[in-house]
Amino acid sequence: MSRAARWLTFGSAASIMFSIAVSQILLGLALAALFFSGDPLRLPRIKLPLALFILGTLLSWAFSPAPLMVGYPQVRKFLVFSELLIVFSTLRDIMVVRWLFLTWAGIGSISAVRGFVQFAAKIHQAHQSGVHGLGRDFYNYYVSERITGFTSHWNTYSAEEMFALIMLGAFLFFAPGARKRSWVWILSAVLMSFAVLLGETRAIWLCTAGAGLYLVWFWKRRLVLLVPVVVVLAFVVSPPAIRERFTSILQPREVDSNRFRIVSWRTGIRMIEKHPLLGLGPEEVNRLVNPHFDDYIPADIPRPLPSGWYGHMHNIYIQYAAERGIPTMLVMMWMLIRILVDFWRGLRALPPGLSDRRFLLQGGIAVVLATMGEGVVEYNLGDTEVLTMFLVVVACGYLALEKDLFARGALPAHE
Repeated sequence: MSRAARWLTFGSAASIMFSIAVSQILLGLALAALFFSGDPLRLPRIKLPLALFILGTLLSWAFSPAPLMVGYPQVRKFLVFSELLIVFSTLRDIMVVRWLFLTWAGIGSISAVRGFVQFAAKIHQAHQSGVHGLGRDFYNYYVSERITGFTSHWNTYSAEEMFALIMLGAFLFFAPGARKRSWVWILSAVLMSFAVLLGETRAIWLCTAGAGLYLVWFWKRRLVLLVPVVVVLAFVVSPPAIRERFTSILQPREVDSNRFRIVSWRTGIRMIEKHPLLGLGPEEVNRLVNPHFDDYIPADIPRPLPSGWYGHMHNIYIQYAAERGIPTMLVMMWMLIRILVDFWRGLRALPPGLSDRRFLLQGGIAVVLATMGEGVVEYNLGDTEVLTMFLVVVACGYLALEKDLFARGALPAHE
């Protein structure tokens, strides 16, 4: 049963990149196998803020206007957090952990190729609609219907590719033995990088670049000086549709405006001001389900509202505070910062040289920083796929802090 729990956990953590259903079925089976195995149930040292976050959510849900009708999906999502439990309890062999992240790289590469096929199909569809080439007209056509890989939304797709790419980069930079078959992993990194580029999710671009800078800084610091050159070259050689997306970061137009995000943020702040302790309740900030949503929109915002998605706040900090109250949001912040502090302290305690612990801790820090950065403009942890991958990375980072782990199958600290 222990072996079954381990491989079911591996399957759940890997399959999230192509199917929520498969991942959660395997998650449930892994939990059952773990319980029946008699092995201890382990959680990393963030269990206190995690428990308080869950408690705050339950209190907010209990006091919300329609808990059974509206907020239940967020409570049901607590099952996803058990990914932290099963990974930390069962994947206690470094070779299994290494192959998990290399499996992410493999699936990410296949998903990238699928994205390229989708991009070619969209070029063909645009051509049939009278849009020729990859200029501004194609950009206007494409920005609202981007590639999605195996997911249902381009933001989820881009975030998955970003996480897999970050962990692969950390593996190549800091793991012993990474030079073996390195051409395979470099090719995989190139495919996923192009997938992120064609996904045209600007926050993912910035956060991937930031995470990459972090990893390169601690790998070979001098190479950071080449980053501006790489960015300029990428901009110059990119087709007009990609350059349009780059310039829209500073000069947005109506088709890629962030005005709806500003409306969402200001509305969320009004919600927080009126319900600071418990918020409105899980899912109650969704305009599609809350008939009183418009009552919180500031009076100086003209109607009709800018086009965009008003199903959430497009910011994890405002989202959790508006939904579940300021205390629960602060607990979530405590948990994220605690992860960064724990991983950083673990890194400082490591001896110099390559090691699997360094790979997992550096990759974990980069993923958390990227998640927190993208969380400023997107409710990324609200996606089951993104949350699952985030929890897997965090659990494996905490595995790297366990002093008695990884003895079996560990590689030398130096190549």
